[in-house]
Amino acid sequence: MDYFIVIFVSLLISYFIIFYAYLHYSNRIEILNNFIGFIALSMVLFHILTLLILMYQDFSLHLDLVPGFLFCFGFPIALNLILIVISSFLVFCYKRFFKSKDLKKFKLKLENSLAKRSKSRNDTYRKIPHVLIFIGLIFLWVIGALFIINLTGSSEGMVPSENNMLQLYINLLSSPGNTKNILFSLGWFYYLLFFFFYIFCIFMLFNEFTRKSRTLSYPFNFFCSVFLCENERNSYGTYLHFAIGLMFASLISPPMVLFSILGICSISDLMTSQIGIRFGKNHIKWNNNKTWEGTVAGIVSAFIICFVFLGWVWALIFTLIFFIFDVLTLKPLNISDNLIVPIACAIAYVCIRFIFNLDYTITFIELLGI
Repeated sequence: MDYFIVIFVSLLISYFIIFYAYLHYSNRIEILNNFIGFIALSMVLFHILTLLILMYQDFSLHLDLVPGFLFCFGFPIALNLILIVISSFLVFCYKRFFKSKDLKKFKLKLENSLAKRSKSRNDTYRKIPHVLIFIGLIFLWVIGALFIINLTGSSEGMVPSENNMLQLYINLLSSPGNTKNILFSLGWFYYLLFFFFYIFCIFMLFNEFTRKSRTLSYPFNFFCSVFLCENERNSYGTYLHFAIGLMFASLISPPMVLFSILGICSISDLMTSQIGIRFGKNHIKWNNNKTWEGTVAGIVSAFIICFVFLGWVWALIFTLIFFIFDVLTLKPLNISDNLIVPIACAIAYVCIRFIFNLDYTITFIELLGI
């Protein structure tokens, strides 16, 4: 395990660079987005380092889990650095040898084409990737569960044996010798979801940093500069707030809770904007960009989604949180709902589950007969 210290220090330095870059390239006007985003990002990355130290103290984990976790945490950063070097070199060569030829005409043509699209279509194109992520992960869970049940006769690993996340965290810190049992109690699907959003967030962070840099390039910078609206070009794109919020939620939420949060942030968010744009007539007084028709559509879809995964009690709690932040953002609170909703729902779950011992009912599994 001599390589552990090297990789650990490399991760530590990389995370500090990410912290600095996040603040350096942030829009100074968006104080709440910057503050909450930085806190959520730093909490996740700090706890990753803490987890690695706890795992390193357990010698039984040295053979398989520690190398695997180090690879999963470090590889996305290394891959992004390679992409930046290659992309920056290609762009430099292009500008050096093809000075008279550029992509401005193509970019202008694409922008004009996008400008002719309706508001509802542009909104759909911006939010449909979030919906596809939700559908894809649900499909993966169902296929995985059915396969494992047919193979082993149980759904072990798909649903945590213990979902009181704050209690597990306290046990993890107070009983370092019990690290292995606590980690395994979460099930393998929890880690699949977390690493998915961790990798997704790392890619979005590097994409945004290079997009705002004058010297660095990244493969997806061009498309983002075209498809982002004017406000997002000056600040961070919505997809970064979505990535940070869901990465934070995936760290402290079991799979079914995360599916509810992801469903709210994708389908309910899309329903709110689409119904508001197409049929909205009664605008919210303090926020003319939103309508009550859209908000009601979002509330109904949020309740249905959460009921399917968590039962009616938690559906009411999460729907209330969604309603509060939907009507308060971006006015009077200048903060992205893609950032604050998943964070608020995840924190609410952890606290209420721990204080009141309020568990959830997985209606989704009952409907599937699993």
